[in-house]
Amino acid sequence: MHAIVISRPGGPEVLEWREVPDPRPARDEVVIEVTAAGVNRADLLQRQGLYSPPPGASELPGLECSGVVVEVGEGVSKFTAGEEVCALLTGGGYAEKVAVPWEQVLHAPSGIPLVNAAALPEAACTVWSKVFMIGRLRRGETLLVHGGTSGIGTMAIQMAKALGSYVVATAGTPEKVARCLELGADEAINYREEDFATKVKADVILDIIGAKYLRQNIEVLKTGGRLVVIGLQGGTRGEIDLGALLAKRGSLHATALRGRPVAEKGAIVRGVGENIWPLVSAGAVCPVIHEIVPMAEAARAHRILESGEHIGKVLLAR
Repeated sequence: MHAIVISRPGGPEVLEWREVPDPRPARDEVVIEVTAAGVNRADLLQRQGLYSPPPGASELPGLECSGVVVEVGEGVSKFTAGEEVCALLTGGGYAEKVAVPWEQVLHAPSGIPLVNAAALPEAACTVWSKVFMIGRLRRGETLLVHGGTSGIGTMAIQMAKALGSYVVATAGTPEKVARCLELGADEAINYREEDFATKVKADVILDIIGAKYLRQNIEVLKTGGRLVVIGLQGGTRGEIDLGALLAKRGSLHATALRGRPVAEKGAIVRGVGENIWPLVSAGAVCPVIHEIVPMAEAARAHRILESGEHIGKVLLAR
């Protein structure tokens, strides 16, 4: 088969379409013939040599895909060859085929093309695990989403709104602010023009920025609020006022998805299948696709993501 290989740490030009060995399913794994793969910021970091795969994971980039099951390993009973699926991966999605534990695989939801389903696993699982499992967002509470037009942001707005929350999003241009509102956000704030900390109070904050927003995020929290940090675009080191957090009885969670054990990922995937897939099939939640790029042109897809001008997901399709 062919796959995108990171020839060396560096810019998008180091991504090369090469022939590599076909994957074989281990016990409890399925092999998926990939239709499309999602492009995520973690892939950019891995390409730069800043985010190595967990031990034992594929060295190929790609944390989500859609496609068709072509082979099942021993111990797999839930999936059979020929079924359309999408999957949360630990790596290997930028390829013609990928092997993945069956627990991280979902039957493709009805109502959307199989290609578009590649935009769902990473974002939906991230939002479900961070906002609802860890953040414990409940109906009627307020969610603040930073980066509202990112792949995760567009999914968080829709999921939280569909499940009964008040949603506020931040974005960096008038166009992106308008898009957040179109997706269902009750309010959207242009962070380049306004200080979001003076505009909103939230029960849960989903933050991709990190250190740069730490003080403002704590200021925004309501009593008992939960701040969930999933990205560090604004730096890794910041000063925290524990007194302010203590006074609000607030909590700070910093968490990642990729390195979790299969059993934990499986529980998240099941939660998404039970709670979010019906919303996708009903049209209440829909992946936002910025552009679909041929897989062999992965370098171009990375440049699009690095530009920061995209809204929603960038996909690689075979």
